[in-house]
Amino acid sequence: MLLPLGVFSALAVALGWGLSHNAQVIPSALIGKPVPEFSLPAVQGRTLGLSSGDLKGEVSLVNVFASWCTACREEHPVFMELRRTNAVPIHGLNYKDRPQDAEKWLNTMGDPYTRTGVDLNGRVSIDWGIYGVPETFVIDADGRIAFKHVGAVTPEVYREKLAPIIAELRK
Repeated sequence: MLLPLGVFSALAVALGWGLSHNAQVIPSALIGKPVPEFSLPAVQGRTLGLSSGDLKGEVSLVNVFASWCTACREEHPVFMELRRTNAVPIHGLNYKDRPQDAEKWLNTMGDPYTRTGVDLNGRVSIDWGIYGVPETFVIDADGRIAFKHVGAVTPEVYREKLAPIIAELRK
């Protein structure tokens, strides 16, 4: 009689935690650490690839995106506005995308990225601890990961989460 009651109690606690847990807050073991060492070729039709060395010298964002990602389409206008206003350099990490699809997407939607790197097999993304797309990282001027956001960057997310961190890091 106690065994079923114990199993039921454990399941109820697990379900309660799962329902109250914010899925967008996924801890990263890389916060405060240097970006992983990597070097990726540019997206088809672009000339500048992306490497760990490119992420030093200024505060920037690294956005993990793919042409097949619906949420990436939702956040794209935010990044286009940031590019237009020169708010912060944005680098793109193209995740498991067909080269022609990534090129077409950036040509059609606009290209907010200073540099783009193609991660065809997802190896670099594994090193970054990527769970899926989109994900966006704030990188400090020393090339360290300061913050990770999982999900689409909306104007509110940028204003309330990313912009304050960027401003603090620039001090």
